[in-house]
Amino acid sequence: MQANYVQRHRFRFSKSGPTQYIGHLDLARTLERAFNRAQVPVAYTQGFNRRPRMQFASALPLGFTSRAELADVWLVETMPPTEMQSRLAAKMAPGITILEVWEVPLSAPNLQTITRSAEYEALLPESVPAGVLAESIANLLAAAALPRERKGKPYDLRPLVETILLVEEDKGAGRLKMRLTLLPGQTGRPDEVLAELGFDPLDIRVERTAIHLAEDA
Repeated sequence: MQANYVQRHRFRFSKSGPTQYIGHLDLARTLERAFNRAQVPVAYTQGFNRRPRMQFASALPLGFTSRAELADVWLVETMPPTEMQSRLAAKMAPGITILEVWEVPLSAPNLQTITRSAEYEALLPESVPAGVLAESIANLLAAAALPRERKGKPYDLRPLVETILLVEEDKGAGRLKMRLTLLPGQTGRPDEVLAELGFDPLDIRVERTAIHLAEDA
């Protein structure tokens, strides 16, 4: 079957405010509506249930914000990246901002297959003693294994944690910066790291700040 697309753009976008509580499928529909309103010539899949040819690096857990989401979209007509970004800026739903758009080769690997890790920041309560937390982080990093369970299946959290850094603020709460593995079937989640450190993840604001691809290494 002949391809119905001629160009592929990758875009980085932020997700904040009310959009942090919309799921992955609703996010895809929101972006589709914005593309249509902005008259971006998006390619669609063939068949009965036609969907935009769009692919995300990784789904963002519900309730998290992000300034680093990545997605690819295929177009049926060529369009400069700057034009696509400016058109979308005027039509995007509140809470989603297109931060950057650039062209990638049509033959480039699928985005999901080249994701390697992600960085997160967690804003911590002011009441947490920095010394106690630093010791907890050291114990976590020194652990040979951290057995946990996700959706009824056991797994080891430790190899999914690449780095953790506590950033102490002069005033107010500190921040926890984490770099976690983001591979198919091997995904480190910041809420599970927070739970391992003794926090209730529902009480902590978490933002994804970067997604690293294999080509970035």
